[in-house]
Amino acid sequence: MAQGEAKSEYLFKILVIGELGAGKTSIIKRYVHQYFSQHYRATIGVDFALKIIKWDDNTIIRVQLWDIAGQERFGNMTRVYFKEAVGCILVFDVTRPASFEAVKKWKLDLDTKVQLPNGGRIPCVLLGNKCDQAREGFFQTHEQMDSYCKDNGFIGWFATSAKENIRIDESVNFLFSKVLENAMNDTSLNESDNDRIDLGQTGITRRVQAAPVNANIQH
Repeated sequence: MAQGEAKSEYLFKILVIGELGAGKTSIIKRYVHQYFSQHYRATIGVDFALKIIKWDDNTIIRVQLWDIAGQERFGNMTRVYFKEAVGCILVFDVTRPASFEAVKKWKLDLDTKVQLPNGGRIPCVLLGNKCDQAREGFFQTHEQMDSYCKDNGFIGWFATSAKENIRIDESVNFLFSKVLENAMNDTSLNESDNDRIDLGQTGITRRVQAAPVNANIQH
Protein backbone atom coordinates (compact mmCIF):
# COMPACT_ATOMS: atom_id res chain seq x y z
CA MET A 1 0.00 0.00 0.00
CA ALA A 2 1.34 3.42 -0.94
CA GLN A 3 2.48 5.66 1.88
CA GLY A 4 -0.38 7.78 3.22
CA GLU A 5 -3.07 5.77 1.37
CA ALA A 6 -6.25 5.33 3.43
CA LYS A 7 -7.31 1.94 4.68
CA SER A 8 -10.94 0.94 5.17
CA GLU A 9 -12.52 -1.52 7.58
CA TYR A 10 -16.14 -2.69 7.40
CA LEU A 11 -18.39 -4.76 9.62
CA PHE A 12 -21.18 -6.58 7.75
CA LYS A 13 -24.13 -8.48 9.23
CA ILE A 14 -25.10 -11.23 6.79
CA LEU A 15 -28.15 -13.49 7.21
CA VAL A 16 -28.17 -17.17 6.23
CA ILE A 17 -31.77 -18.38 5.90
CA GLY A 18 -33.79 -21.22 4.40
CA GLU A 19 -35.66 -24.37 5.35
CA LEU A 20 -34.55 -26.82 8.03
CA GLY A 21 -31.90 -29.21 6.69
CA ALA A 22 -30.99 -27.15 3.62
CA GLY A 23 -27.37 -26.97 4.75
CA LYS A 24 -27.08 -23.45 6.16
CA THR A 25 -24.84 -24.42 9.07
CA SER A 26 -22.70 -26.61 6.82
CA ILE A 27 -22.17 -23.74 4.39
CA ILE A 28 -21.13 -21.40 7.20
CA LYS A 29 -18.75 -23.96 8.71
CA ARG A 30 -17.22 -24.64 5.30
CA TYR A 31 -16.77 -20.95 4.54
CA VAL A 32 -15.46 -19.87 7.93
CA HIS A 33 -13.52 -22.95 9.07
CA GLN A 34 -13.07 -25.02 5.87
CA TYR A 35 -14.74 -27.85 7.76
CA PHE A 36 -17.63 -30.23 7.04
CA SER A 37 -19.48 -32.73 9.21
CA GLN A 38 -22.48 -34.99 8.57
CA HIS A 39 -23.61 -34.63 12.18
CA TYR A 40 -24.70 -31.04 12.80
CA ARG A 41 -27.66 -30.57 15.10
CA ALA A 42 -30.51 -28.34 13.98
CA THR A 43 -29.95 -24.69 14.85
CA ILE A 44 -32.25 -23.45 17.60
CA GLY A 45 -33.20 -19.81 17.20
CA VAL A 46 -30.02 -18.26 15.85
CA ASP A 47 -26.28 -18.97 15.82
CA PHE A 48 -23.34 -16.76 14.85
CA ALA A 49 -20.00 -17.02 13.10
CA LEU A 50 -17.35 -14.39 12.46
CA LYS A 51 -14.76 -14.18 9.71
CA ILE A 52 -12.21 -11.48 8.95
CA ILE A 53 -11.41 -11.04 5.25
CA LYS A 54 -8.59 -9.10 3.64
CA TRP A 55 -10.55 -8.05 0.58
CA ASP A 56 -7.64 -6.17 -0.96
CA ASP A 57 -4.57 -4.24 0.22
CA ASN A 58 -6.76 -1.36 1.44
CA THR A 59 -9.92 -3.10 2.66
CA ILE A 60 -10.69 -5.36 5.62
CA ILE A 61 -14.16 -6.88 6.02
CA ARG A 62 -15.35 -8.32 9.31
CA VAL A 63 -18.36 -10.52 8.61
CA GLN A 64 -21.00 -11.63 11.09
CA LEU A 65 -22.86 -14.62 9.61
CA TRP A 66 -26.22 -15.12 11.32
CA ASP A 67 -27.44 -18.72 11.01
CA ILE A 68 -31.24 -18.46 11.33
CA ALA A 69 -33.21 -21.56 12.33
CA GLY A 70 -35.36 -23.01 9.58
CA GLN A 71 -38.17 -24.25 11.84
CA GLU A 72 -41.48 -22.53 11.19
CA ARG A 73 -42.08 -21.91 14.91
CA PHE A 74 -39.23 -19.41 14.93
CA GLY A 75 -40.75 -17.33 12.15
CA ASN A 76 -42.21 -14.73 14.52
CA MET A 77 -38.67 -13.91 15.72
CA THR A 78 -37.15 -13.21 12.33
CA ARG A 79 -37.86 -9.48 12.50
CA VAL A 80 -35.53 -9.27 15.51
CA TYR A 81 -32.86 -11.44 13.88
CA PHE A 82 -33.04 -9.62 10.52
CA LYS A 83 -32.57 -6.13 12.01
CA GLU A 84 -29.60 -4.18 10.57
CA ALA A 85 -28.57 -6.92 8.13
CA VAL A 86 -26.94 -5.69 4.92
CA GLY A 87 -26.91 -8.94 2.92
CA CYS A 88 -28.47 -12.39 2.82
CA ILE A 89 -27.73 -15.95 1.68
CA LEU A 90 -30.91 -17.95 1.05
CA VAL A 91 -30.28 -21.71 0.89
CA PHE A 92 -32.38 -24.56 -0.46
CA ASP A 93 -31.65 -28.25 -0.90
CA VAL A 94 -31.66 -29.37 -4.55
CA THR A 95 -32.57 -32.91 -3.44
CA ARG A 96 -35.75 -31.67 -1.71
CA PRO A 97 -38.12 -29.76 -4.03
CA ALA A 98 -40.19 -28.61 -1.04
CA SER A 99 -37.24 -26.56 0.20
CA PHE A 100 -37.14 -24.76 -3.16
CA GLU A 101 -40.89 -24.15 -3.01
CA ALA A 102 -40.34 -22.39 0.34
CA VAL A 103 -37.78 -19.95 -1.12
CA LYS A 104 -40.40 -17.36 -2.08
CA LYS A 105 -41.80 -17.41 1.46
CA TRP A 106 -38.36 -16.74 2.94
CA LYS A 107 -37.59 -14.02 0.40
CA LEU A 108 -40.90 -12.26 1.03
CA ASP A 109 -40.30 -12.43 4.78
CA LEU A 110 -36.84 -10.95 4.26
CA ASP A 111 -37.97 -8.13 1.98
CA THR A 112 -40.80 -7.08 4.31
CA LYS A 113 -38.66 -7.01 7.46
CA VAL A 114 -35.35 -5.42 6.44
CA GLN A 115 -34.37 -2.80 3.85
CA LEU A 116 -31.39 -0.69 2.89
CA PRO A 117 -31.27 2.91 4.16
CA ASN A 118 -32.66 4.05 0.80
CA GLY A 119 -35.61 1.68 1.15
CA GLY A 120 -34.33 -0.87 -1.36
CA ARG A 121 -33.91 -4.61 -0.89
CA ILE A 122 -30.76 -5.88 0.75
CA PRO A 123 -28.66 -7.99 -1.67
CA CYS A 124 -29.62 -11.66 -1.48
CA VAL A 125 -27.94 -14.58 -3.26
CA LEU A 126 -29.73 -17.92 -3.77
CA LEU A 127 -27.78 -21.14 -3.18
CA GLY A 128 -28.97 -24.54 -4.41
CA ASN A 129 -27.00 -26.66 -1.95
CA LYS A 130 -26.06 -30.37 -2.10
CA CYS A 131 -25.44 -30.20 -5.85
CA ASP A 132 -23.12 -33.21 -5.49
CA GLN A 133 -26.20 -35.41 -4.85
CA ALA A 134 -28.94 -36.64 -7.15
CA ARG A 135 -31.46 -33.88 -7.85
CA GLU A 136 -34.62 -35.97 -8.00
CA GLY A 137 -37.67 -33.80 -8.50
CA PHE A 138 -35.67 -30.62 -9.17
CA PHE A 139 -35.84 -29.83 -12.87
CA GLN A 140 -35.01 -26.14 -13.11
CA THR A 141 -32.64 -25.33 -15.97
CA HIS A 142 -29.93 -22.69 -15.80
CA GLU A 143 -32.11 -20.33 -17.83
CA GLN A 144 -35.12 -20.96 -15.60
CA MET A 145 -33.08 -20.23 -12.49
CA ASP A 146 -31.78 -16.98 -14.02
CA SER A 147 -35.35 -15.94 -14.74
CA TYR A 148 -36.52 -17.02 -11.28
CA CYS A 149 -33.85 -14.89 -9.61
CA LYS A 150 -34.69 -11.87 -11.75
CA ASP A 151 -38.41 -12.20 -11.00
CA ASN A 152 -37.88 -12.60 -7.25
CA GLY A 153 -35.19 -10.01 -6.62
CA PHE A 154 -32.10 -12.18 -6.13
CA ILE A 155 -28.74 -10.79 -7.23
CA GLY A 156 -27.77 -14.23 -8.54
CA TRP A 157 -27.70 -17.95 -7.78
CA PHE A 158 -25.14 -20.73 -7.42
CA ALA A 159 -25.26 -24.52 -7.29
CA THR A 160 -23.16 -25.35 -4.23
CA SER A 161 -21.99 -28.23 -2.08
CA ALA A 162 -20.73 -27.65 1.45
CA LYS A 163 -19.61 -31.29 1.58
CA GLU A 164 -17.45 -31.12 -1.55
CA ASN A 165 -16.62 -27.41 -1.18
CA ILE A 166 -18.19 -26.52 -4.53
CA ARG A 167 -18.59 -22.75 -5.18
CA ILE A 168 -18.97 -21.85 -1.50
CA ASP A 169 -16.28 -19.15 -1.42
CA GLU A 170 -17.27 -17.92 -4.86
CA SER A 171 -20.95 -17.49 -3.99
CA VAL A 172 -20.36 -15.82 -0.62
CA ASN A 173 -17.73 -13.46 -2.02
CA PHE A 174 -20.10 -12.57 -4.85
CA LEU A 175 -22.58 -11.39 -2.22
CA PHE A 176 -19.88 -9.49 -0.33
CA SER A 177 -18.91 -7.62 -3.50
CA LYS A 178 -22.49 -6.32 -3.80
CA VAL A 179 -22.71 -5.40 -0.11
CA LEU A 180 -19.37 -3.58 -0.30
CA GLU A 181 -20.50 -1.72 -3.40
CA ASN A 182 -23.60 -0.52 -1.52
CA ALA A 183 -21.48 0.54 1.46
CA MET A 184 -19.02 2.49 -0.69
CA ASN A 185 -21.86 4.24 -2.53
CA ASP A 186 -23.56 5.33 0.70
CA THR A 187 -23.18 9.12 0.71
CA SER A 188 -23.37 9.22 4.51
CA LEU A 189 -19.88 7.71 4.59
CA ASN A 190 -18.43 10.98 3.36
CA GLU A 191 -20.34 13.34 5.68
CA SER A 192 -17.89 13.30 8.60
CA ASP A 193 -14.22 14.03 9.12
CA ASN A 194 -14.04 11.56 11.98
CA ASP A 195 -11.80 8.56 11.34
CA ARG A 196 -14.56 6.20 12.50
CA ILE A 197 -18.20 6.30 11.42
CA ASP A 198 -20.81 3.96 12.94
CA LEU A 199 -23.86 3.51 10.71
CA GLY A 200 -26.22 1.91 13.20
CA GLN A 201 -29.25 1.14 11.08
CA THR A 202 -27.21 0.01 8.09
CA GLY A 203 -25.35 -2.68 9.99
CA ILE A 204 -22.05 -1.30 8.68
CA THR A 205 -19.12 0.08 10.62
CA ARG A 206 -16.56 1.84 8.50
CA ARG A 207 -13.12 3.24 9.32
CA VAL A 208 -11.85 6.11 7.11
CA GLN A 209 -12.49 6.32 3.37
CA ALA A 210 -12.32 3.33 1.08
CA ALA A 211 -10.44 3.21 -2.18
CA PRO A 212 -12.38 1.72 -5.14
CA VAL A 213 -12.50 -2.06 -5.10
CA ASN A 214 -12.49 -4.17 -8.23
CA ALA A 215 -13.78 -7.59 -7.21
CA ASN A 216 -13.24 -9.84 -10.19
CA ILE A 217 -15.78 -12.46 -9.20
CA GLN A 218 -17.65 -14.36 -11.84
CA HIS A 219 -20.82 -16.39 -11.57
